[in-house]
Amino acid sequence: MITLFALLAVAGGLLRLVLNWQLKKHWGVSIRVPQALAGALVVLAGLPEVLKPIPYPVPLSLTIGLLLPDLLLRRSQDGALRYNPWLHCSDLWL
Repeated sequence: MITLFALLAVAGGLLRLVLNWQLKKHWGVSIRVPQALAGALVVLAGLPEVLKPIPYPVPLSLTIGLLLPDLLLRRSQDGALRYNPWLHCSDLWL
């Protein structure tokens, strides 16, 4: 059985995919979030409510689903997604 966390992460990924597709189709642009900002948002979403310096109402799983491509991949000068060579599998399992 799929947990709510996994469902929200998949929903966030699908939302990002559809939003990118529509923006690329209509205006020729795509969403790009710097890796440092994406990492900071994931950390902010993962903090308990008491420790959050600013209110961030988006759940961790939805944030991960929305920002996972930015965390794992990087964009080249031509806009194509490439694997990030600085990210190793051991970094994913902290």
